[in-house]
Amino acid sequence: MSGVVVTRDGPAAHVRFDNPAAHNALTGAMWNALRDIALELADDTSVRVVTFRGTGGKAFISGTDIAKFADFTTGAQGVAYERDIDACMAAIDAIPCATVAVVEGWAVGGGLNISSACDFRLATPDARFGSPIGRTIGNCLSSASVARIGAAIGAAMARRMVLLGEIIGAEELRASGFLLAIVEREALDAEVAALCARAAENAPLTTRATKETLRRMTFDGLPDIEPLIDRVYGSADFRRGVADFLARTRQVPDWSGE
Repeated sequence: MSGVVVTRDGPAAHVRFDNPAAHNALTGAMWNALRDIALELADDTSVRVVTFRGTGGKAFISGTDIAKFADFTTGAQGVAYERDIDACMAAIDAIPCATVAVVEGWAVGGGLNISSACDFRLATPDARFGSPIGRTIGNCLSSASVARIGAAIGAAMARRMVLLGEIIGAEELRASGFLLAIVEREALDAEVAALCARAAENAPLTTRATKETLRRMTFDGLPDIEPLIDRVYGSADFRRGVADFLARTRQVPDWSGE
């Protein structure tokens, strides 16, 4: 099984991340399945709204399964990895109907990226968002990921998450506009259904044109930062960060800057 499940309810498609034993951390197979699902949904004109949600209630997505990073020996492998992630994320960005992230618990790393790709975000009061890569494994984001997260959450908030490694709660993110609403768990399904019904009523060509305009505004003309990605993923700091993370060392690595 891919760990990504799709169901349909009339014009709504519901995508669920189903890896609860790992708090829905995304494996490589899950990333690839998500890309293929997004491409299929984009081509289905009967789909008017798509939701994304994690299984188990504890996490939307807790990040990416980084075990394979232990095998990285060159920066080129990191460049290839970020290209693959960009292809998966671009497929979500290109879905031409309204998209909704339903966040219960943690939305970290890839969870932040995917929720930022959605048009709307509903969250439970205990939802937490972040991308503390500078305090864990010491990798970096592609220019597309930085642009996506920055556009959705705001540059100042994105800096706090990445440069300070802050995990930010639902109430602050609702106040900033990143979250459409905070919803108690017992009311969440009804709120999702109501939002889907409203989005599905919108003129599909209006939605499609608006989403494509916003996509181009966010991503057209991004800088090529692959040399920076190569340096970060090829560094001793990255290898140390991955080793410490996999060894479950509960402290920030002693970064050398090399």
